[in-house]
Amino acid sequence: MKYDFKRDLIWLISRPWILVPRFIQIVGAISLLLARLIFQGSSNNDKTQKNLAKFLLKTLISLGPCFIKVGQALSTRPDLIRKDWLEELTNLQDNLPSFSHEKALEIIESELGSPANELFEDFPSKPIASASLGQVYKAKLTSNYWVAVKVQRPLLIFNIRRDIVIIKILGVLSAPILPLNLGFGLGEIIDEFGRSLFDEIDYKKEANNAEKFSSLFHNNNSVTIPKVERHLSSVKVLTTSWIDGTKLKDRNELILNNLNPSKIIRTGVISGIQQLLEFGYFHADPHPGNMFALEGHNGDLGNIAYVDFGMMDSISEEDRLTLTGAIVHLINNDFHAVAKDFQNLGFLNKEQDLKPLIPVLKEVLGSAIGKDVASFNFKEITNKFSELMFDYPFRVPARFALIIRAVISQEGLALRLDPDFKIIDLAYPYVAKRLLTSDTNEMINILLDVIFDQNGHIRVERIENLFDVLVQDSSTPAKELIPVAGAGLKLLTSSRGSLIRKNLLMSIIKDEKIDTKDMKQLIKLVRKTFNPIRMASGLTKQNNTQVA
Repeated sequence: MKYDFKRDLIWLISRPWILVPRFIQIVGAISLLLARLIFQGSSNNDKTQKNLAKFLLKTLISLGPCFIKVGQALSTRPDLIRKDWLEELTNLQDNLPSFSHEKALEIIESELGSPANELFEDFPSKPIASASLGQVYKAKLTSNYWVAVKVQRPLLIFNIRRDIVIIKILGVLSAPILPLNLGFGLGEIIDEFGRSLFDEIDYKKEANNAEKFSSLFHNNNSVTIPKVERHLSSVKVLTTSWIDGTKLKDRNELILNNLNPSKIIRTGVISGIQQLLEFGYFHADPHPGNMFALEGHNGDLGNIAYVDFGMMDSISEEDRLTLTGAIVHLINNDFHAVAKDFQNLGFLNKEQDLKPLIPVLKEVLGSAIGKDVASFNFKEITNKFSELMFDYPFRVPARFALIIRAVISQEGLALRLDPDFKIIDLAYPYVAKRLLTSDTNEMINILLDVIFDQNGHIRVERIENLFDVLVQDSSTPAKELIPVAGAGLKLLTSSRGSLIRKNLLMSIIKDEKIDTKDMKQLIKLVRKTFNPIRMASGLTKQNNTQVA
């Protein structure tokens, strides 16, 4: 069954004995919660805040899966939610009340055709974790092979159909009085939420998602995806290999388990950037309950595992290239190009006059970037853009709803483990490597924009910025500079590099005179960055570090 608001609205209205009691229950619970937040939310008393957090948790759990999902999203935002509230909300990730074990066994037998004790060598008498849509058992399939068996909650489709309709009715009715300026209707957000929920409750679709996601990372030793056991999976039951790891909930817990939080964060964020900018297929719900830290590391990268692939989404090649270009333009303080990128992505109308917006973007984004790449603060930008949308014609395209959720969840998770983390500090080195190694026409055009200005002159300072980020980033080991240099040379000498060669030649001829100053600076910069002795020294140092 897919999400269809009109169909479900007619279905629910024709059943007032279902609609009315549930509507009253939801409105009553939310009203009571809001009243307590208004009167007690600003209190400095720790006990009051703890009780308020417990009441918030209890309210969300009592209202069911749809509301629990909202709470899960909030649990990844330490910048928005008080620490004591955050600790309570993390219980929504995998510490919810379980449903009847007997009912779970009935579902397994009904879905898989045989009782659990015949399908598994050992099946436990209670679940090991219970989440919003189902509960998970750790079962033994064979003597040395353990699996996770996820069983869907009873009446889940019925509950979600009913509640999404009521949530959208309340959202549309309350939108005019809410202090929101999202650029598109609150109803559209709820529709997107509904579509993702209906996708998430189809475990066959989740199995497909897991296998596709696994194929993308099959050459990455730092990222683990559980193996799907197809013969023990269905629409309501999903069986995968068991993951032994530490959930990314608490920095101190990782340290106690001899895991390096910084290395774990680095892997999580780099894999997230890969999903968005390279693969075009991403995990849209990377909260601490869906990611594990595993033992071991690969240099500066820790080992992680993803689980729960119900909420996935795609991003088009066109949008990926535009986002890549936007990061480059942002770092280079080219705010006219950034405004054009926003326009191409749909955040600004195609007919919008960009001139009055460029100073605004420079003020907001320029102040967030500061003097260097590492000072970029995504949280600050998000907050400032929220204010901007009241006064300027920015809007958030519906197709970016899950992308923004994924990025915000990823950053929230990283901030939980490292309050000083900055996502762009890892994003730009990744983009720099892609620019210097990709040979697609679109990426070449972005690279040309970095290398040359509108008059055809070489932008030495921008290239130096690109190289500096690449060399200084610890996720770019010396051994990776060799293929980067090789790919750059191959591009320069290939047919695709003809535009670069032409522009380099034209940069020497200025006002009908030969001027090699910029070219000499560029050659000097390339020699400095890709110096064989320097790379060999770095490679030796990294090998010694890994051995140690």
